[in-house]
Amino acid sequence: MTQFALFDTAIGFAGIAWNDAGLVACHLPEREADTARRAFLRRFPEATEAEIPARLSPTVEGIRALMRGEKADLTGAPLDLSRTPEFHARVYEIARAIPPGETLTYGEIAVQLGDKLLARDVGQALGKNPWPIVVPCHRVTAAGGKPGGFSARGGVTTKMKLLAIEGAKAAAQADLFS
Repeated sequence: MTQFALFDTAIGFAGIAWNDAGLVACHLPEREADTARRAFLRRFPEATEAEIPARLSPTVEGIRALMRGEKADLTGAPLDLSRTPEFHARVYEIARAIPPGETLTYGEIAVQLGDKLLARDVGQALGKNPWPIVVPCHRVTAAGGKPGGFSARGGVTTKMKLLAIEGAKAAAQADLFS
C-alpha cells in the first residue's frame, strides 16, 4: 500500500510517497499543496494521504534543511528500489554520494560506472529519478560547466535554483540569460 504526505519547506510544499519497503517517490516543492497532491495521485491513484511515519521524519527534516540552504545528509533515506533497473540504481547510488554544494558531470558518473560512453545513459537514468532531492540529480551537470537537462517542473531554472540554495559553484558560474 502506497501512502504519501505533503510538508512545507522554505520554498513551497514538497512531498514523499512510501510503502513498507521505503520511499517510492519524492516531489519537489510547489507553491500550492494541491498541485503536489494531484501529482502524487496521478502517479499513484491508489495512494492515501497519511501522517509521515517516524522512520521518515529525518528524511523530511533533511529536505526542509536543504531548502533553507543548510547542509543535510539524505543518504540514509530508505528507498524502495524494487522497480528500479539495476543500471539506474547504480547511477542513483553515485548521485546520492554527491555532497550538497558540489556537482559531478554525467561523464564523471559514467567513468565511475566503468565507461565514459555511458554519459547519455546516465542522463536518461537521472531523467527518470523518482526521488529528486533525496537522489540529488540536480547535482549532476553537463561537461564544460553547462547545467545540462532537468526533467522536473521548471527545468534547468529549477535545477539552478536548487544548486544556488546549496551554494554550488555551478550555480554561481551559470549564465541562464545568455
